[in-house]
Formats: sequence, C-alpha cells, structure tokens
Amino acid sequence: MSDPTSPELRAIKNLKQIAREEFILPGTAICGGCGGLAALRLAAKVLGPKTVFVNAAGCFTLLATFPYTPFKGSWLYTTMASAAAGAQGVRDALDVLIARGKVAAADDVEVVVVAGDGSTYDMALSATSGAIFRGLDFWYFCYDNESYGNTGMQMSSATPYGARTLTTPVGEHARAGTEHGKKDLFEIWRAHRPAYLATVSPRFPIDLTNKFLKAKQLRGPKLFIAHAPCPTGWLYDPELTADYARLAVETGIFALKEAVDGVVTHTYVPRRHRPVEEYLRGQGRYRHLFEPVRNEEAIHKIQEQVDRYWANVHETTGAAR
Repeated sequence: MSDPTSPELRAIKNLKQIAREEFILPGTAICGGCGGLAALRLAAKVLGPKTVFVNAAGCFTLLATFPYTPFKGSWLYTTMASAAAGAQGVRDALDVLIARGKVAAADDVEVVVVAGDGSTYDMALSATSGAIFRGLDFWYFCYDNESYGNTGMQMSSATPYGARTLTTPVGEHARAGTEHGKKDLFEIWRAHRPAYLATVSPRFPIDLTNKFLKAKQLRGPKLFIAHAPCPTGWLYDPELTADYARLAVETGIFALKEAVDGVVTHTYVPRRHRPVEEYLRGQGRYRHLFEPVRNEEAIHKIQEQVDRYWANVHETTGAAR
C-alpha cells in the first residue's frame, strides 16, 4: 500500500493541484461525452500506474480491445457477474506471491473493479457482497449511467423513475416510462460496513480527487458510485455532459456523500436546490414528461422524492437549509 504520509495523499484545494499526468490515454472507442470515463480518468490520477483494472462486461469493455488498451496499468476482463470474484483472485494471488518473495512488495498494485450499473446493481451484487463481507482490500468503481447501456439502454435497477428505456417504453398504461424507483445501492453497500464508500461526479473533480486520496490511506473495500451522464442513452448533445453532471448535484437528484465506518457525511450541500425540471428537460429519455402534454404528476413525484431525501438529511444532521 502507498505511504499515507506521502505529500501526494494530502487533500487538495484547487484544480491546479490535480495531477497533470494521464494514466488513461485518449483515443478509446467509448462514446464521446461519456461522464463515466471522465470520472474514471480523474480517479486514475490518484490510483496511478500500479493498478490492475478488473472489468465487468459492459460499456467500458470497449476501453481495451485486444491488443490495444489506453491504460498504463493492467487490465483483466470478466463476465458481468464476476468482477468482484476476479478481484479476489488477483488480490489473493498477489498476496501469496509477495509472501513467498516471488513479487517484491514495491511491485504490488491496486486492484480496481470497473463496472457499470447493470453489473453492479443487478448481476454482480452477490459477488460484491461476498467480497465486502470478506474484507477484501480492493477498489470498486461503478460508472452509473442508469441503464444497460452497452446493449441498447434497457432498464436496470439503477434506472430512475420517469426515464424511458428500451424495455420501459412510454404507453397508455405507463405514461411515466419507468415505474420503478432507483435501488439505493449506497445504503445496501453501507450496511456491509466497508472501509470507505462514496459517490462522485465528474463535474466536481476536487471532491472526487479528495475522496480517492482519503480512500487510498485505508485498507479494505473502497467503493465508489460515479454519476455517469450518457449522451448516447440519455439522448442529449455530448457537449452538455458537464452541464447535466452539475445539474444532477445542484438539483439534489445526485447527492455527493461518503461513509467511513458506516458514518455518512454529505460533502456538498447546495444552499438552495434548483428545480429538478432543469435537469430533466433536454434529456431525450425524459422528453415524454414535457411533450406532447406536460406530465405534472410525474414531474412532481420526482421533485417530491428529492425534497424528501434532503429534508431527512437536514433533520438528521442539522445541516443548514
């Protein structure tokens, strides 16, 4: 593990302090404007080159198409349901080799699962639960674009209420599109009491960097849910990714928070939340809420969910309104 007293692990205060060196190089086959890749690129600046990325099948499978890879570290491909199990195998093998003197401790690497929400929220939840329960010393990075994006934007259990997907079309009996609410993965993971757990956004790079710096000083499961605006699936112009990433946080739809030993802290609390409509409008997956007839009931329900969440935060923590 890295020396926690190293200057590189101190919290940063401005963008100029973020490392300039890139550990994920340009020229990938990932969609232009991918918010998940932007977040992973920032995370890699903290993780550094001594990494092995264990990739669950999904959008980011396109990052490493044999024999090419943009990563300065190593890459291992797994099925959607087994990335955490793959990470266990890599970590255990490294520990055995180091203990036997066949690999120098200085050559140890960070083991990082990279998976989308389809794998994370659904298919691999059992394997990940087992890895956390066993106290595996690994990183888990979920790029959450709120659907099965690599196979046509089908609904996952991360798809929010009101969004239209390929498998939740808008119709006479489903005017809001997706009727299910988004699974609260943060709380499911928090119940396992991992060493560190956080949500991050590519539009808040200082917050993201400091969370990875803090986690790098800890041993055990380190879990991250990255908000990943997706122009291909959410149907907006790729140049607007940064705008939607910021709006998700400023409307309160996506909360920036962390949990250390189960204790939750919100790392960014807007003084006044912007209306959720500002985030919803302009995304093709929500167009049916505004055209041809405005669906006041669905929009109000989304706003009410957000208001209820933050009212509970303020009541629990005493945070200023």
